[in-house]
Amino acid sequence: MKDDKFWTAFLNNIKVMILSILIQIPLGVAMATFVEFAGKKAAIFKIIWFIPMLMSSVAIGFLFTYALAANGGIISSISQLLGGNNVDLLGNPDTALYTVIGVVAWQFTPFYMVYCVAGYTNVSEDVYEASVIDGANKRQYFVHIALPLLKPTLKSAAVLSMVGSLKYFDLVYVMTGGGPGNSTELMATYMYKLSFAQFNMGYGSAAAGGMFILISVISLVTMKVLNGKKEEY
Repeated sequence: MKDDKFWTAFLNNIKVMILSILIQIPLGVAMATFVEFAGKKAAIFKIIWFIPMLMSSVAIGFLFTYALAANGGIISSISQLLGGNNVDLLGNPDTALYTVIGVVAWQFTPFYMVYCVAGYTNVSEDVYEASVIDGANKRQYFVHIALPLLKPTLKSAAVLSMVGSLKYFDLVYVMTGGGPGNSTELMATYMYKLSFAQFNMGYGSAAAGGMFILISVISLVTMKVLNGKKEEY
């Protein structure tokens, strides 16, 4: 309760959780809507967009560590071509966490695309045909019909994203190791360092217990809020 590093890691987890939900789910809905409206012509996009999900998180971590390196990285190289200086996104405490969140979103957004595509399969084609007969265009159909019908799917996706965000470890540990300083330290990386780097198994177990309690409380409260109001369609 008095460990400032643990609460810093917890707040970082909360930032990851909120931004993951705000980035991954809307992008997943947009991608799913595109492939749903485009039909069979968009099959190639499903394959291309899903590739990041097939890659190991550790491999992605190493890939972006080199790609975002201050010396020779893609961003730094572009900056130099434009007459600027090296850009160290992972070495800057102000940008490191948000850079990691961007990489996490790049990897896991395709999961929510597939999840929403599955949600679209529960929307009857008769509903779309009826909306067309009534004069609705695709935008009106999506906003007023499809999106409300996708609410149960989006609620489940939000819970999955939230729980997953609170236990991220491998990609963050590979890219930054929790640094610079404690700017990207998460509860899981802090627990790992305590247990297997400092060999303080007792305190590491206590941190794991705190992590379990916090994740459970947040998950239960979120599910209660999301499922509190029953809706019928």
